[in-house]
Amino acid sequence: MTFTASAIFPPKGLNLFILNAKTGEIRLTGALDFEDVRSYEIQIEATDKGTPPLSGHCKLVVEVLDVND
Repeated sequence: MTFTASAIFPPKGLNLFILNAKTGEIRLTGALDFEDVRSYEIQIEATDKGTPPLSGHCKLVVEVLDVND
């Protein structure tokens, strides 16, 4: 199985998330700021190694909470 992120909205999230292509695990590379962006949407596609290869997709929504209030 191979995982890819086909789109991230807003685009500034491209540098904040890393997707492991083999496991599908998503990690942060930095801090998220509620005052800057309140949510991110990541389109993820999973493709198997069959013949022909089959794929599925989903949308991951990350909501950022304001912990200061």
